[in-house]
Amino acid sequence: MLEKVRESDVSRAIIEGFTKDLLDHTSTDVVIVGSGPAGLTAAYYLSKEGIRTLIIERNIYAGGGFWQGGFLFPKTVVQSPGNEIIEELGVEMEEVKPGLYMADSFRIVSKLLSKTAEAGAKLLNSTYVDDVIYKDGRISGVVVNWFPITQMPKFITCMDPIALEAKVVIDATGHDAAISTRAREILGLESIDPGERRHGAMNVSEAEEAVVEHTGEIIPGLVICGMAVATIYRTPRMGPIFGGMLLSGRKAAETASAIVRKKVPVE
Repeated sequence: MLEKVRESDVSRAIIEGFTKDLLDHTSTDVVIVGSGPAGLTAAYYLSKEGIRTLIIERNIYAGGGFWQGGFLFPKTVVQSPGNEIIEELGVEMEEVKPGLYMADSFRIVSKLLSKTAEAGAKLLNSTYVDDVIYKDGRISGVVVNWFPITQMPKFITCMDPIALEAKVVIDATGHDAAISTRAREILGLESIDPGERRHGAMNVSEAEEAVVEHTGEIIPGLVICGMAVATIYRTPRMGPIFGGMLLSGRKAAETASAIVRKKVPVE
């Protein structure tokens, strides 16, 4: 027999649990915007270090395009040494060519999600970043709201967002590079049209190397990783291979960790 429960107790558990998580991260160490392969990898390594990490994802689910490989086939392909990150999670990969590895996408994503959660990261899903906090010459947080309201008429959803402070914000928003684009607008730099194609023709090896190389702090307090790097730096496209995304996420975590360890204050 199932335990009999009161409806109000179910509601109370949800409200109290969520509210506690949100209050704990209104001022935190790192906010990662986007939960694709690069963002999740960054969250995994940061959380393992004991760094308070909040992931913000506009979709109801985390994982982004990591759930699918090329052509909607759920196989993830990774080149070395990116496979070492996957194998660290406990997923065995098949070496299909020297230095080229493959595994089922759902195994990789589910493992990465569970390991990241176990390490202590929190996920705020169905949430989008509407703006950034910019004070004293650095990005110091994000302004967020519920994503579903963006699908409704403005006169119905005149809802002010709330602000979350962080020592570091990581832009892992993929092709949109949404956080970096907004930050550049604030600083009066080159504007980026969200509909503009900003990648070169496909060149897998060159593109993957470039994404990892350019991952880092581009504005004080703002670290960029994954496909957002490709958009900002106009790299070639790499197609359905994920080694660069994983290594970019790990490098972003290392960069953010170094900034946090310098004890950047959150007032």
